[in-house]
Amino acid sequence: MTRTLVRDLAEKLGETVTISGWVNSRRDHGGLIFIDIRDHTGVIQLVASPESAEAFSLAESVRDEFVLRVTGILRERDDHLKNPNIPTGGIEIVVSGLELLNKSEPLPVATRDDGQQSGEELRLKYRYLDLRRPSMQSTLKKRSEYYKVLRQYMDEREFTEITTPILANSSPEGARDFLVPSRVHPGKFYALPQAPQQFKQLLMVGGVSRYYQIATCFRDEDPRADRLYGDFYQLDAEMAFVEDGEEVRRTMEPLIKQLVTEFAGKTLVSDEIPRIPYQEAMDRFGSDKPDLRFDLELVDLSSELQATEFGVFKNTLASGGVVKAIRVPGAASLSRSQIDKFTDIAKQEGAGGLAYISYENGEAKSPIAKFLTAEELVSIRQRMGASDGDTVFFGTDKREVVNKVLGRLRSEFAEHFSLKDPNKVALAWVVDFPFYEWDESAKKVDFGHNPFSMPRGGAEALAAADTDEKKLAIVADQYDMVMNGYEICSGAVRNHNPEVMYEAFGVLGYDRAYVEGKFGAMLTAFKFGAPPHAGCAFGVDRIFMVLTNEDNIREVVAFPKNGSGVDTMMNSPSVVEQPQLRELSLKIEEV
Repeated sequence: MTRTLVRDLAEKLGETVTISGWVNSRRDHGGLIFIDIRDHTGVIQLVASPESAEAFSLAESVRDEFVLRVTGILRERDDHLKNPNIPTGGIEIVVSGLELLNKSEPLPVATRDDGQQSGEELRLKYRYLDLRRPSMQSTLKKRSEYYKVLRQYMDEREFTEITTPILANSSPEGARDFLVPSRVHPGKFYALPQAPQQFKQLLMVGGVSRYYQIATCFRDEDPRADRLYGDFYQLDAEMAFVEDGEEVRRTMEPLIKQLVTEFAGKTLVSDEIPRIPYQEAMDRFGSDKPDLRFDLELVDLSSELQATEFGVFKNTLASGGVVKAIRVPGAASLSRSQIDKFTDIAKQEGAGGLAYISYENGEAKSPIAKFLTAEELVSIRQRMGASDGDTVFFGTDKREVVNKVLGRLRSEFAEHFSLKDPNKVALAWVVDFPFYEWDESAKKVDFGHNPFSMPRGGAEALAAADTDEKKLAIVADQYDMVMNGYEICSGAVRNHNPEVMYEAFGVLGYDRAYVEGKFGAMLTAFKFGAPPHAGCAFGVDRIFMVLTNEDNIREVVAFPKNGSGVDTMMNSPSVVEQPQLRELSLKIEEV
């Protein structure tokens, strides 16, 4: 008999049905045995009685997670036995036939969403069992629907889906590569692509007008709550004959709005997505991925305190630093221990401490108030717009340090005061990133992101950059989209001109031979009529994490590595046999 899914049972009342699934629970009431059986669409109650002796005998022996095939009459439950908490709570199957398809040992992890969820390490080790939980089944199905939305949107806008190689060459994307040794070319290595960057640009040279793929990318970066280890997925896109990043942004942002409102059912904080220059984002929010669901902006008080005699502020300003502050409504209610917690957070980010002023009953209360003049206290309150119940927290150091400290505190205060509404989504484009940045470890200027972005001003701007200061002032036509404090997209207008590419590296002291050795294929291709082009890549795992209100990105992937980058289920990475190493011309040495 054809199997019926639990979700389709209601339309078969009074009929003989056959279902298959796992035992969710079993209750022996003496004369009757009740079994809740579960498939991927729901749970239904079975009733086994001695009238069907063979089925009843088997029902006595089944346990949780046994796999069964059941045949019986679908009937309505008595009114006093109905369960309004589940969709099938008004019906049940009277068992006439029961077949054991497989047994199960006692489970090491929970397979129900009843508040008894197992620890993450155990869940990942037995992920195939963890996936049986209805919430995980729902996540996998919803993710499949999510992919359909992405593909439909791109197809409707005449993007062509094209897959690019997995075995590729090493590329400067900013993270460590995963290297794959070549058996047929001893001593040489492939690299798993950090992104399809070079290939998609070559597709533009090849005459493809609009390209996309849901690409697997590989980066050897430390895992975080919002970053998977090893492999992850991005919606990768590129457009030919585009010379302005705004065209890419206008093309792609309706997709994200659609995902927020139609797919996830959330509310956009603003239908108009702001464009915020990188430096402005850092100065106002202390982050290049600001969460705009709340205010708490950083305010520069350097001018107001230029003549202060308070030593901490005075010394910083004299050495070229800044004094900035953030006003937190309601923070005057914080206890001493809570302020100490935020002080520890500030110190983690490089601050020496955390000065503050609280406002209560029209008075400024603070350990530092006695070091400030009455005029300075009034000026601070007016500039910050502080009212009774508010607290103003200060940061004083080099501008970069202060932005980092107050940016972290901004997020922590918002978390503490429940300002991050999970039902709202705030989007923003952060634009004009630095083309070069200072590498503190190497004590030199280096690329801020990658050399494929087009510097604003082109070759002329590069040629004029004869000092480190001028180099660091160059910005790229590069852009990120941020969602609720997460970077979800990165893109740029590409550098399609070989001479500009040579010049971009030349500014850093690299000669033409170095550039050709690193990017020979691209440079050669660009010499044969490369069109101007631009594109972007969206982190589909991270977006899905935010849209489904998950705090841990590993919850939205079927088989993730753990927080240490280990697949405890498949025992990888693992040691390989010596014959395999010899075949690859490799030898392991202790270091």
